[in-house]
Amino acid sequence: MSGPKPAEPACPICERPALAQFKPFCSPRCADVDLGRWLTGAYAIPVPPDEAGDDEPPAPPQPVRRGYTFGDD
Repeated sequence: MSGPKPAEPACPICERPALAQFKPFCSPRCADVDLGRWLTGAYAIPVPPDEAGDDEPPAPPQPVRRGYTFGDD
């Protein structure tokens, strides 16, 4: 017995049927549109507030001065 065939997934960009060679997209154009959206920040993965930090990287560690150098009085 075979049940109803599951619907083929649609391209997330244009809603046409996805092609196997470009899955999950229907064409290289739609794949490029999706990549462009990621690169321009149109898509973003949410970050919980406790993990969200400043956009600045942490300050580099300061060198540790060890020992005594003559003439530093």
